[in-house]
Amino acid sequence: MKISDIVGSGPWPYAPADPVVGFDIGSRGSKGVLLTQDSIYTTFIPTGLYMQETADELLTRLLRDSGLKRRDIAFVVGTGYGRISLAYTDLPYQVVTEITCHAMGAHSLNPRTRTIIDIGGQDSKAIKIDPATGKVVEFVMNDKCAAGTGRFLEKAAVLLGLDLHELGPVALEANDPAMISSQCVVFAESEMISLRARGERHKDGAARANIAAGIHFATARRVKSLLGRIGTEPDLVFTGGVANNPGMWHALETLIGAKFARSPIDMIYAGALGAAVHAARHHAAALAAGTARRAARAQARTTASPARKAAARATAGRKTAAAHS
Repeated sequence: MKISDIVGSGPWPYAPADPVVGFDIGSRGSKGVLLTQDSIYTTFIPTGLYMQETADELLTRLLRDSGLKRRDIAFVVGTGYGRISLAYTDLPYQVVTEITCHAMGAHSLNPRTRTIIDIGGQDSKAIKIDPATGKVVEFVMNDKCAAGTGRFLEKAAVLLGLDLHELGPVALEANDPAMISSQCVVFAESEMISLRARGERHKDGAARANIAAGIHFATARRVKSLLGRIGTEPDLVFTGGVANNPGMWHALETLIGAKFARSPIDMIYAGALGAAVHAARHHAAALAAGTARRAARAQARTTASPARKAAARATAGRKTAAAHS
């Protein structure tokens, strides 16, 4: 995709001088973004057992799609659950926290972003950022309980006999969302099983959709409680692996009473995009440092030159005097 298709015809301040890559290695799914001066490439795969192999597969796909070679990549930044397992010997790389990368990814696409909800496989976060810089001002996280995470939605889909990608659309068909009152996942699962059994007994064709909607609202209530601790300011952006679930969009927007800003790319890639932007910055800093070192060496040679000439003249003079003596 052309960067101009995403940000319009004006210059994009985050375009790299040379191709860079960002990886977001999540607990359930992994995302990759490759940035060039005028294009952005994205790819997604399930996270494997070995994080480095997952990253290598992402890079292989990005290089294939872009037509670039491995040697063309100027810098790599990894983020997400598996970032600490990444290591390269042939590519310069760094790791950056996922909160920082999600903030930068959202900001780079929409500079007005102030509040982010990030829901991943194992945790959920509410993040407040500075719209002038894209830096994190404050954040809160739920990583102690599966409620309010993508893992909870996965388990709900299995209990309802659905694939995960079907859960959100089915929830939108609800006419009376079920009330899932339990805050604990274990008890919420028991509620779902009871509600489904009741619907089947009464031949209630709408029961599954109502339960699916109830699960989304239960998850959204947990996430909304995070926002209550940092506040909600527009523009509001939804990122993370659950960001392409329309049922969760609907539940969150209904409970929060505000709309999420739309983006021209799937915001499951926000973390990887932010990582790629940070990769561009690291590369630019390395180039600037190299230029500064070369300038310093040149300056040192220039400064030392008169002294060397004077020493050479003195040496020549002593040799001449010695010859005449």
